[in-house]
Amino acid sequence: MSSHPYTLLDVFTDRPLAGNGLAVVHDADAVDDATMLAFAKETLLSETTFVQTSEQADYRNRIWTMTAEIPFAGHPSLGTAVAVALQRGDDDVEYRQQTHAGIQPVHVRRDGDRAYASVLQEPAVFGDEIDAAPILAAVGLTPEDAHPELPPQHVSTGLPTVIAPLKDAAALGRARKDEAAVAALASDAFNLYLCAVDGRAASARMFPSELDGEDPATGSAAGPLLAYLEARTGRDRVEIAQGVEMGRPSRLVAEMEDGRVRVGGDVVVLVTGTLRLP
Repeated sequence: MSSHPYTLLDVFTDRPLAGNGLAVVHDADAVDDATMLAFAKETLLSETTFVQTSEQADYRNRIWTMTAEIPFAGHPSLGTAVAVALQRGDDDVEYRQQTHAGIQPVHVRRDGDRAYASVLQEPAVFGDEIDAAPILAAVGLTPEDAHPELPPQHVSTGLPTVIAPLKDAAALGRARKDEAAVAALASDAFNLYLCAVDGRAASARMFPSELDGEDPATGSAAGPLLAYLEARTGRDRVEIAQGVEMGRPSRLVAEMEDGRVRVGGDVVVLVTGTLRLP
């Protein structure tokens, strides 16, 4: 058995048991991929991270869902940085985080077990616009629920995302995921990010193509959303409410910074302890 410091956090919230939960396993250089996946399944959380040493950055962040490792994610970037700051005793720090998507600056301001963290995401990559009808049908909506001027589009700042603007918050509230229909929309895994935008505020819901259910707070989709809005409307900031329908209210703040998107939010530490792995 090997022992590892362990941290459990809620991300994109300033109170426990809201936002998006994250498990962080420290000192994980010797943990093999099979064990990482097995423990990610054990947590039943959308993501679990493993902190390793890095020659290029302050640490390497390995991010796992319950089915596979992914190149980048938002709340695992923020939560892992806060967990590292807690372990190292840092109160105000900017780390260079290495993920499979590259090296991202992550800033942490911490006061005990509460913090605000933000990550500067990778430059936006814009893919094809896509027909709204099959996207909306996969979540129980009709073409009339689409935004009249903003079409769905593939956008990534580290993780593939389909930004799908709706005409209003009422349509967003009616969305119901058809698991098979969402999975069939594309051959590759992606985030389906439904949103209703009102000025510098937005409401959003995220339905992953490769996992059942809904995600309560998705930083890797908030970044693409602002990149999309900046390109089409000139907005340079948006504050996003997500997770309300799930009873896990979350607040994400996305801002443009030197042509890239910085996504931030509050983080709460729930548990610190020791994990024993084979």
